[in-house]
Amino acid sequence: MLDHVETMFDSIPDMLKKLKKRSYESNMELFRKRNASYFDEIIQYVETQENKEKASATVAGFLADAAEKRFAGSNGKIKPRQQADLNFFMIYYTFPAILLTENENADLIDKSICDEWARRFKDSKISYTDYGSIYNTFNEKILGIF
Repeated sequence: MLDHVETMFDSIPDMLKKLKKRSYESNMELFRKRNASYFDEIIQYVETQENKEKASATVAGFLADAAEKRFAGSNGKIKPRQQADLNFFMIYYTFPAILLTENENADLIDKSICDEWARRFKDSKISYTDYGSIYNTFNEKILGIF
């Protein structure tokens, strides 16, 4: 399940750098396109299981495992700065992308991931929201400077 899903995290630095309304929109489009197969697999797996809560928790475990595989150092822990970036990435991209599938289990999946993140990673009690809410928080220009 979710073979090589850790590649989802490969572009974190580029996708969080100089984040503005226009770049967020294009980044999200690219992120969803690159990772569509993972989101399809996640949704399909949860949909086909009788116990949706357990299936969502399994998916959350796979994503947390992938993050650890990709970012943990020799001590088995993720550095605080990297963990903060990973948390922002999950909030800005992964959670909204799951919600954008418009699947009836998307909220459950995101909640399960949040719960696993808080359990697994230090200082990572994060929450999720939809793409539109995040998108609407960006301004094109701040005081006409940008």
